[in-house]
Amino acid sequence: MFQSVNSKVDFPELENEILNWWEENNIPDKYMSKNENSDKRYSFIDGPITANNPMGVHHAWGRSYKDLFARFRTMQGYKQRYQNGFDGQGLWIEVEVEKELGFQSKTDIEKFGVGKFVTKCKERVQKFADIITSQSIRLAQWNHWDNSYHTMSDENNYTIWHFLKTCQERDLIYQGTDVMPWCPRCSTGLSEHEIVTEGYIETDHPGLFVKFPILDSGSKRTPNESILIWTTTPWTLSSNCAAAVNEDMDYVKVEQDGEFYYLAKSRLNILKGEHEIVSHMKGKDLVGLKYQGPFDELPVQKDRDHRVLAWDEVSEGEGTGIVHIAPGAGKEDFALGKREGIEPIAPLNDLGDFIEGFDWLTGLNVYDVNDKIYESLKSKNVFYRVEKYTHRYPHCWRCGSELVFRLVNEWFIKMDPLRESLARVTQNINWVPEFGMKRELDWLKNMDDWMISKKRYYGLALPIWEFEDGSFYVVGSK
Repeated sequence: MFQSVNSKVDFPELENEILNWWEENNIPDKYMSKNENSDKRYSFIDGPITANNPMGVHHAWGRSYKDLFARFRTMQGYKQRYQNGFDGQGLWIEVEVEKELGFQSKTDIEKFGVGKFVTKCKERVQKFADIITSQSIRLAQWNHWDNSYHTMSDENNYTIWHFLKTCQERDLIYQGTDVMPWCPRCSTGLSEHEIVTEGYIETDHPGLFVKFPILDSGSKRTPNESILIWTTTPWTLSSNCAAAVNEDMDYVKVEQDGEFYYLAKSRLNILKGEHEIVSHMKGKDLVGLKYQGPFDELPVQKDRDHRVLAWDEVSEGEGTGIVHIAPGAGKEDFALGKREGIEPIAPLNDLGDFIEGFDWLTGLNVYDVNDKIYESLKSKNVFYRVEKYTHRYPHCWRCGSELVFRLVNEWFIKMDPLRESLARVTQNINWVPEFGMKRELDWLKNMDDWMISKKRYYGLALPIWEFEDGSFYVVGSK
């Protein structure tokens, strides 16, 4: 006869009984020290969990997998560190503390006091490090919990200072201007790799079609003739500097209701209503045309000439086949403007507000101007139409706000000199699953220079000293 088994097992109680027995009999320490005299070593680096909230199921799943590897090597007789890690610096911590304090922007931190705010961040990290430690023990993980490493430790920060010093000695660090993804709510730039995975969210934006009236050689409007452009970011029209076509694509001039429009032949479907094709041409025939910008009345646009450029990145996939170019508000636009010697117009400050020089737009936030942009375009008779456009658009991976692309002056690490050596190291790694290698190599191949500066308060202090002559020095140690 079998002894009856109670079908109503109290699993939490059973779990606590086992945990208590382990502790009373010092089982974890005995287990972790059993290979102390082994000449075999195995180093397992715990990619640190962020000490910002309690563990979720996904954290528990990942940490259980990690624990399996360490236990397997212990069974094989390897000596290990058994060290847990906590990530405790950066924007993700700041955003949660801001929520606790009811802050809406970075200026609230400055009013509160940066020192007091940083202390709050450290307190939050320690609080959740303790909670996660308790949860990990409940998961039956065995580590030297009193020896956990923290990214906010002096040891870690000075190690990174040494790394940055080495980068400077190899001429890899520079201060430069570029257009970067920017979060107006957090008032900081984000590197491309920070938004490449979870950063893109399906979003509805306006698909705005606008007329750019063509000018003759005397800079007067050619009667009723316009190039037709399309944008999903109406605010960038304030900073338009050029338009671009693909030299090899087919374009047409059409007549509609007494007006003439130039656009790609393959994009005629965007026109609403009856229209007639007047003539055909290649994109190269449009290169050099001058046009009246949509916001030439703004002070920042004074004495600007707008012309049509050749750009092989223009495609027939969407829009009109003629691209509006704002080098101060788009990464690819910035590169094209640099090639063509166009001085970019940078419209936004850290908070996403229009700066001086933009007349009635000055002081307005980028998220609040669409309707006002439409009204202005209609008053100048250059508004064609607007429709809803759904696409994947980058958002701040911590606060969830839509990002903008903003011209910034930041510190970068050059990637081109490192790309080949990093690829070789990547290929020498045993990837599980195997497709991870291809994904990593693709990322390395396309990665831009790494932006390392953040205009925030709780993170690694960049040890860079700038001199009046424009040179700089990187401090490599305490």
